[in-house]
Amino acid sequence: MDRTTRPLVIFAAFAGSLVVGLVLMLWAMGGLRTVTAPAAIGGPFQLTDQAGQVVTDRNLKGKPTLIFFGFTHCPDICPTSLFEISEVLKAMGKDADRVNAYFVSVDPERDTAAAMKDYLSSFDPHLKGLTGDPEAVAKVLSEYRVYSKKVPLKDGDYTMDHTALIYLMDRDGHFVSPFNLKRTPEEAATDLKRYL
Repeated sequence: MDRTTRPLVIFAAFAGSLVVGLVLMLWAMGGLRTVTAPAAIGGPFQLTDQAGQVVTDRNLKGKPTLIFFGFTHCPDICPTSLFEISEVLKAMGKDADRVNAYFVSVDPERDTAAAMKDYLSSFDPHLKGLTGDPEAVAKVLSEYRVYSKKVPLKDGDYTMDHTALIYLMDRDGHFVSPFNLKRTPEEAATDLKRYL
C-alpha cells in the first residue's frame, strides 16, 4: 500500500466502524421507535365565516385547502397575500370551486364576521374569512402552530405580529407544506390542481 492510499484506507475503516457502532447502539436502545414524530399541524376547530355560517375542521375534508392567518387592519402582508391567493384562484378558473380558501383572523377583538365580510369584498369570492370568540381563535392558532401577539402602538391602537405563511392542506385535511406564492399565479394554480 502506498503512502497516499494508506490514510484513506484508515479513514474509511474508522468511518465504517463508526457507522456500524451507531447502528448497533440504535438497535440496542430500541431503534428509532423512541424518536417522537414532529408536531402535527391542524386539528379540530369551530369558527364562523363572514356570512355567519359555522365552519369546522370537517369542512376541510374533500378539497385541498389554503389557509392564511392574519387580520383586517394589517397594513401590507395580509392584503398582499390575499391578493396573491385571489390571483391563484382566478388562474384556476372553474377548478377554484374545488378548493377551500380561508383567511383566519388572529384579531377576534376587531375582526367580527361583518368586518371580515367588508374586508374580503376586495378579494376573490372563493375566500372565506373565519373568526370567533378569543378562546376559539386561540385554539385554532394553537392547532396550526401560529404565532400571534398584540403589539401596542403609540397612539393607543395596536397591531398584530403573526405567522405569515399559507398552509396547504390535502383533501383529508392534513398539512402538506407551506404554499409558495413566489411564482406566477398560473404556476401556483397548476401546483394546487395536483391536490384536487
